[in-house]
Amino acid sequence: MNQTKKLVDTIVKGLQEKKGHCIITVNLSEIAGTICKYMIVCEGNNPHQVSALSDSVWDTVYEDLSEKPLLVEGIRNAQWIGMDYGTVLVHIFLPDMRAFYRIENLWEDAIITRIDDIY
Repeated sequence: MNQTKKLVDTIVKGLQEKKGHCIITVNLSEIAGTICKYMIVCEGNNPHQVSALSDSVWDTVYEDLSEKPLLVEGIRNAQWIGMDYGTVLVHIFLPDMRAFYRIENLWEDAIITRIDDIY
């Protein structure tokens, strides 16, 4: 398994540990000119859960792969937290913010995989 796919799987694991829901992965690796290979989008029910999801991704990726994000934005308001792992971007939203921005629909040529909620 390549390193990017391991990272994607580990991020999903971290999101599932804190009951993130409506998780999708967007495979951008075959689309020229994108800034990353994968994008992962997830929802939390409230700002506390959005923060907990971000913390869980950070901890899980660091524990399993010894990697830290290059940048994390949005922690203060916790309505939309973005985490940049270089080849993978993670977006954790409140439901209304996700519905408003619909970023997973920006690349209609991408391969989108919906991850089943585990709870």
